[in-house]
Amino acid sequence: MHEIKLKAHAKINLGLDVLRKREDGYHDLRMVMQTVRLHDRILLKKTRAAGIRVKTNLGFLPADESNLAYRAAALLMEEFGIGDGVFITLEKHIPVAAGLAGGSADAAAVLVGVNRMFSLGLSMQQLMDRGVRIGADVPYCVMRGTALAEGIGEKLTRLEKPVDCTVLLAKPPVHVSTKFVYSNLKLNEQTVHPDIDGQILALQEGDFASLAAKMGNVLETVTVPAYPVIAQIRDMMLEGGAAGAMMSGSGPTVFGLFEKEDEAKMVSERLAGSGLAKLVCLTGFYHPRTSGEQP
Repeated sequence: MHEIKLKAHAKINLGLDVLRKREDGYHDLRMVMQTVRLHDRILLKKTRAAGIRVKTNLGFLPADESNLAYRAAALLMEEFGIGDGVFITLEKHIPVAAGLAGGSADAAAVLVGVNRMFSLGLSMQQLMDRGVRIGADVPYCVMRGTALAEGIGEKLTRLEKPVDCTVLLAKPPVHVSTKFVYSNLKLNEQTVHPDIDGQILALQEGDFASLAAKMGNVLETVTVPAYPVIAQIRDMMLEGGAAGAMMSGSGPTVFGLFEKEDEAKMVSERLAGSGLAKLVCLTGFYHPRTSGEQP
């Protein structure tokens, strides 16, 4: 196989709870993760010349070893002593630094692609085990679908998929540093934690209303005071008919879940004209057809 095309899907957090700060500086998390249809497109080509080359459609993205897609290819090629080279063409559609795991999704897709292209024979679990060396979200982005993520995000349990709906994404024109968010997070007795167990039960029962009602993201306690536009977007979605709306990951992207597509479109148009969001996108949940399906 000399060429392979892949899709790298974005993710949202239907629930994000932070339990505690660990001695190693990381935080123990409990999250309900969901893949959405918004995706980057990746083309891998085998080259006779050794080494890894990356080309992207965004001039500001690095094309060296600081790019997660590059690091994913390097990880497998070094481990298995692959002498050929790889040319990675990365067509970005997932906004960068947005809380949607775009870079991790790209890395996961490249792991899958290199594994296939060079017939390495690694299982999905083996790819996930290697992916955590690149980033905490990479194992989930290999798995995709609906999952409970624990630890730093690498301990994954598949969950029942939610009822389909329209997902509205809106990224405001601000940059939120993940380090800033976690450094300023205060966990105490007054912290309101999202009902992750309740969300898992809602998924098992196919109760969309309950799932949406129990959405919550502890990190909003840091980002909303620092970036009020996040709350403005969230409130506009809720006022426009979203069953639930909140920030994804450490932000700044906000998503809303709509049972009625026409309501989602109206809010989308309102947001696009408001100046509150730099990017507005209508999408939906993505469900791999089988547990073994890869990008």
